[in-house]
Amino acid sequence: MGKIIITIARQYGSGGRYIGELIAKALDIPFYDQNLITLAAEKSDLCHEAAAEADERNASSLLYTLAMGSTAMLHSPHYNMPINDKLFLVQSEIIKEAAAKGSAVIVGRCADYVLRDDPNTLSVFIHADSKVRAKNIAERNGITESEALTLIAKTDRRRANYYNFYTGKRWGEMTGYDLCVNAGKLGAERAAKLIADYAKMLEQ
Repeated sequence: MGKIIITIARQYGSGGRYIGELIAKALDIPFYDQNLITLAAEKSDLCHEAAAEADERNASSLLYTLAMGSTAMLHSPHYNMPINDKLFLVQSEIIKEAAAKGSAVIVGRCADYVLRDDPNTLSVFIHADSKVRAKNIAERNGITESEALTLIAKTDRRRANYYNFYTGKRWGEMTGYDLCVNAGKLGAERAAKLIADYAKMLEQ
C-alpha cells in the first residue's frame, strides 16, 4: 500500500479514537492522538499538564489563527503567545512532520485542515446517534445517560469551537470531509474496515 494519511474528526462518544486505532492496526501504520500532546510538550518546552489542559481548546486571541506552518513567532521576546495558540502551531508542525514520514492515522487537532494541501490525505468524520453516544459515554464513565448527554453537548461544542476558530471552516459539515461514517449503525469494527478499505481503493 502506498502513502495514505487518514485524519479523523469525531463526535464525542462515537468511538472515533478506537476506530482510528483499529484502522492503524489493520493498515500497520502509526497512530497519533493523545501522544501529540506529549510530542508537542517535548518540542516546545510546554508543561505537559498545561498542554493537556489546552488541547483542542481555542484561545481568546485571533492573532495566530492564520499562522499555519510556522513557529518563528514562538520565540519572539515581545509577545507572550497564548498556550492554546502555541500548542496548535506546534501540533500542526508535528502533524506535517508525521505526514512527511509516511502513512498515519491522526485523530483530531484540525489535522484535515493542517494537511489540506497534501494529496495523500483522506479526511473522515465519524458520527453516531446521540442515544448510542450517550450509552457509550455512560458505560465508560459510570454516569447516567442524562449526564452523558450533557457531557456530549459540552464536548462537541468545545471541539466545534476549536475547529471553527483555527480553520475558518465548520466542524462536522458533510462537504468538508472526504468520507462521513455513521459508526452507530456500523459498529466500530465495521466502520474501521470500511474506512481502511476506502483508503485502499483510493490507490486503484
